[in-house]
Amino acid sequence: MSDRGSRAALLALGLERQAAAPLQRQLYDQLREAVLAGRLAPGTRLPATRSLARELDCSRNTVVAAVEQLVAEGYLEGRIGSGTYVSGVLPEELLSAKRRVGAAPKAPAADRRLSARGRALAEVIVERPPRHKAFVPGLADTSAFPFDLWGRALARAWRQPPRALLSHGDPGGYLPLRRAIVAYLKAVRAVDCTPEQVIITSGAQQALDLAARVLLEPGDSVWLEEPGYPGLRGPLVANGARLVPVPVDAEGLSVEAGRRLAPAARMAVVTPSHQYPLGITMTLARRLALLDWARSSGAWILEDDFDSEYRYAGRPLAALQGLDAAEGQGSVLYVGSFSKVLFPSLRLGYLVVPPGLAAPIARARAAIDDHPSAIVQPALTAFIEEGHFAAHVRRMRGLYKERQARLIAALERELGGRLSAAPDAAGMHLVAGLGPELAARFSDRDLEARAAAGGVTAFALSSFFLGRPRREGLLLGYAALTGAEIDAGAKRLAAAIDGSG
Repeated sequence: MSDRGSRAALLALGLERQAAAPLQRQLYDQLREAVLAGRLAPGTRLPATRSLARELDCSRNTVVAAVEQLVAEGYLEGRIGSGTYVSGVLPEELLSAKRRVGAAPKAPAADRRLSARGRALAEVIVERPPRHKAFVPGLADTSAFPFDLWGRALARAWRQPPRALLSHGDPGGYLPLRRAIVAYLKAVRAVDCTPEQVIITSGAQQALDLAARVLLEPGDSVWLEEPGYPGLRGPLVANGARLVPVPVDAEGLSVEAGRRLAPAARMAVVTPSHQYPLGITMTLARRLALLDWARSSGAWILEDDFDSEYRYAGRPLAALQGLDAAEGQGSVLYVGSFSKVLFPSLRLGYLVVPPGLAAPIARARAAIDDHPSAIVQPALTAFIEEGHFAAHVRRMRGLYKERQARLIAALERELGGRLSAAPDAAGMHLVAGLGPELAARFSDRDLEARAAAGGVTAFALSSFFLGRPRREGLLLGYAALTGAEIDAGAKRLAAAIDGSG
């Protein structure tokens, strides 16, 4: 599309001050529709927010908020030092929406009956579905899992199951499993809790959803790490929370920035042991500052212990929950999951709550879905108690450490100077930074699209920002790949970036 056509599309923008929808929402809707209908072509540079605000006779904050929401959802992209552009490659869902715009401009009747919260939840983009195995972040190597031991544990539990397993269970979950989790967490993560404080869930997202239902009022502000894991946004939006992205620096989430952005926030959601996606470990000083904020403001901290088992240097770090419990605060809720350690379809996780919350959260759980499925809980209990879980973690820790080193070497060999990654002390992925020459030619979203076309999954770091991206790079997972697959993937990535793939 010519510049003249793009300017015409922007001239068509208009805000109605008497309309029911806020000005920010009107501008968001109009810009989004213009992108999907093709009136704003991919690569079109938008005017500066100050200029657009002057033309629309509205505040600059209104324009900035609408633009940042569109950036977070992938319709626009910010290029450092250059401006804001229409995304060159829209997600597949958005492309299908584009086809619908021309044929049926009105939303289906069912969509029009959604609540405001339902519409917001439906628009939360968690992650792009990966097209290729290399290099999907957070994907475990299930081929190395001891399914023979797991199968025997399942068979023993259900060959002649006790009557208690066949009736309604405890809202908190299978008590022997909760005891096993407590023993494991005390030994490995320095979590201080009792079995009564443990609630078995179907994963980390359900744990966050349960905590948000009980602890948040609609409209409450919640600090989220920026950048952060998109999967944590859905449960909060579903419960009416106002998401406040708080920047992460070299020490972890900036408590000072959080106090400035939302001093009355009701909750902070953090990954202190191994921040996702940057891999930063929150310092002790920052942890104490976060606990002090929670105590002084009466707020809650939800600690997502993302992939903490896979630490390659030194002992696993003590959890924030243990520090909180030692000080007698009772402000931290601790979330863990077995998906990354065992296999994702297991759908088992847990929520550790302060003693005073154990009874009300268990009652709330009973009101929502009675109790979690007991099918695999006895088998997992035996798997932990018999030492198979710890042995599997040790085995995979060594394997993943080797694969991380293999990926770093492959990037240096195939993309030296253009794309590079430093060793990480933990985790299942690396963040590869763009060299100066590559950054001058492409955004990380451009590189994500080129990689996908060349047969590689490489998520853009900028897409993990809720607001305007402040850093670019590519997330490259290595855990599920053999050495040969890592080498081949690096070759394909280099060819895709160079345009020869």
